[in-house]
Amino acid sequence: QVQLVESGGDSVQAGGSLTLSCAASGYTASSSSMAWFRQSPGKEREGIASISPNGAATDYADSVKGRFTISRDNAKNLVSLKMNSLKPDDTAMYYCAARRFGSPWYTRGAWQYWGQGTQVTVSS
Repeated sequence: QVQLVESGGDSVQAGGSLTLSCAASGYTASSSSMAWFRQSPGKEREGIASISPNGAATDYADSVKGRFTISRDNAKNLVSLKMNSLKPDDTAMYYCAARRFGSPWYTRGAWQYWGQGTQVTVSS
């Protein structure tokens, strides 16, 4: 059974940093791309970062480019999202996604597996 478990969400002040982690189990994470999405109340779930199976290629949404960094440790079946210069607009539930089967990567329907999410709240 595939399971993705996110952690690291917290409440921080604007300008602060957080690192989210996603632990994968039940399959070999190194065999698939992984991604981070986020969703605010009343908004669509949006893809913000993705990473290729070997970690060599990454993609970012314009809204987080230059502030967020996605990385992975395949030996530990772990993917992380380092978030710097956080803004109130970054407040959302953050989700880990795995095993991409569609395009484009930043759409919810392109991914097979999802975690339950971790909440990030940024205050001004």
